[in-house]
Amino acid sequence: MDYLLTEEQKMVQELARKIADEKIKPVAAKYDKSEEYPWDIIKIIGEAGLFGLFIPEEYGGMSVSVMNLCLATEQLSRACGGIAVCYAASALGTFPILLFGNDEQKKKYLPDLASGKKIAAFGITEPEAGSDASAIKTTAKKEGDHYVLNGLKHFITNGGDAQTYVVIAMTDKKKGARGASAFIVEKGTPGFTFGKKEEKLGIRASSTRELVFTDCKIPKENLLSKEGMGFIVTMKTFDMSRPGVAAQALGIAQGALEVAVKYAKERRQFGKSISSFQGIQWMLADMATEVEAARGLVYACSREIDAGAKDIAKDSAMAKMYASDVAMKVTTDAIQVLGGYGYMQDYPAEKYMRDAKITQIYEGTNQIQRNVIALQLIKEMAR
Repeated sequence: MDYLLTEEQKMVQELARKIADEKIKPVAAKYDKSEEYPWDIIKIIGEAGLFGLFIPEEYGGMSVSVMNLCLATEQLSRACGGIAVCYAASALGTFPILLFGNDEQKKKYLPDLASGKKIAAFGITEPEAGSDASAIKTTAKKEGDHYVLNGLKHFITNGGDAQTYVVIAMTDKKKGARGASAFIVEKGTPGFTFGKKEEKLGIRASSTRELVFTDCKIPKENLLSKEGMGFIVTMKTFDMSRPGVAAQALGIAQGALEVAVKYAKERRQFGKSISSFQGIQWMLADMATEVEAARGLVYACSREIDAGAKDIAKDSAMAKMYASDVAMKVTTDAIQVLGGYGYMQDYPAEKYMRDAKITQIYEGTNQIQRNVIALQLIKEMAR
């Protein structure tokens, strides 16, 4: 479908597609097996200017455009969800600084993030605080002109490889969710270390590690916004970043669809291409329709954010939930179209399915997204 993209958006889409097809596809399986962080690809993405798509010009970027971020993420994810999330997760770690950082913080951190010289990560999840983010136990105690952080974050994407982290910690446990605050923590700070690199089902090119804080002393200037704003920082960040997860899921689904169509045209049974069989045709038709429906929702939500819409929680949740559910269904169906070959690691279909699963889980499970959607819907209907 024609989504009436601007010339700039078409250029972003084409550039990301070129990187995906020429640089990422040939090495996607290699990185999936080795689980190495794809620094060579990150360098290419940085040199192409894609890290600047969501950062203002005054800090070295192009503009703040969630739509451009989604267009790039979708295309990169067509080739490899694991490599693409290294890029998208840096946006997640950048958004809190973009949304809540003061001018000094933005000048200090955003230029390196816009150029891709440094990448970012966001740390909120803990062993006992996943969907219930208010249950975090990491603390930040103010001592003179510093805060001292103690605690553990886990399942952090880009953990250990990112140089800039935004971390949510409790500054006043008595206040519950209102006692959380957000801090910028730099890699290399004494008392800030990393746990083992997790071995994952999918997105294996990306790094997922624990963040360990042991009497980690950071300057008070690294506080984002003010004390007690941690959960507002988190929720506003997720509202802005969830379309990026949706775009990742969309790209994975599109990639799997392309593999399925190509195989169906080439595979012959009973003397003819299996694409001539109605059973296969109907599967492909459903897959294509679901992908296009997801694309329409993701693009619409992204444009809404770029236009300055304030109340975007429901729409962001819808985009993330629907696109990731579509990704899981389409990648599973792609394996079915390929039959036995779909189950083999020599073919890309099974990797798409493994990469798709996490999109239903991170940045809020799809069950949590449904809660967000329903509560907002009920609230709107009560007006």
